[in-house]
Amino acid sequence: MLSDAIRPMKYSPFQVQAFTHAARAGSFSRAASRLGVTQSAVSQHVGKLEHAVGSRLFVRRRDGLELTHAGRELYGLCDRLVDAEQLVEEKIQAFSNLDEGELTIVATATRPAMSIISAYVRQYPKVKITFALQSWTRCMEAMSDKSADIAVVTEPERQDALVQRPLNQTQYVAYLNTKHPLAKRRELSLGELAGETVILPEDGSLTQKIVTGKLQDYGFAFPRVIKTTTFLVLKEAVLHGVGAGLFLRDSHYPSEFVAFVPIKEMPETYTNYLVMHEDKQDLRLLSSFIDVTDGMVSEL
Repeated sequence: MLSDAIRPMKYSPFQVQAFTHAARAGSFSRAASRLGVTQSAVSQHVGKLEHAVGSRLFVRRRDGLELTHAGRELYGLCDRLVDAEQLVEEKIQAFSNLDEGELTIVATATRPAMSIISAYVRQYPKVKITFALQSWTRCMEAMSDKSADIAVVTEPERQDALVQRPLNQTQYVAYLNTKHPLAKRRELSLGELAGETVILPEDGSLTQKIVTGKLQDYGFAFPRVIKTTTFLVLKEAVLHGVGAGLFLRDSHYPSEFVAFVPIKEMPETYTNYLVMHEDKQDLRLLSSFIDVTDGMVSEL
């Protein structure tokens, strides 16, 4: 261990700033004006830095300051250091003002996620959004491993580390092309849908789990099933007349070519949640997303 007698003296960032600005301005008074402090404060900080260095850094002249040899060598380093600190400060300020930043969002359907994102980017146009549609299982994994910042999920799994904020309620319906013979029905049964080609989301989705349970409960089966990777594919299949889709109501932007028909055996309502990790919810970017969401919950 070094003794007190030979322990090297430390410098402070205030000393470096005072020295650098004095060297740039060629004057203690002009440096003080730029830093918003007194001239004596700048002079004292420079004096302490000189004491730490063990050498004079300036030659004090009537017409201003002149760097010594040691001062010139130190200035080259300190000038870059002060510039770097300024860049860090500006970057932090940019993030705090939400002039920069990025949010990664996953969801099980385009709505209500896209409605919220649309409102958010109007308010914070410089924040970069990365969005992906995922299965229910993958959305929960993205929250657990923190590969996404936010998820919009129907009936998410309860985890102690996750914060879940309710958004809106929805229920399952049959999605049908408006030209389909069943499109004008006020209600359908699972038995009637068994005679159709049924389009369902991929394995790992909440829909697969719930529909499978309902079929078992009521003793029905779907002989012809097409599984899709995302809800957008399901919607396209319905529009092209491939079959009847089973999905949550209002999971996409309304279309004049798609009809929603309630299902007799599936009257239950389900809640969409905004999900995030508890140790991230106070971050400026995420809290701003929460604020925007809170302001439009009544619209969802």
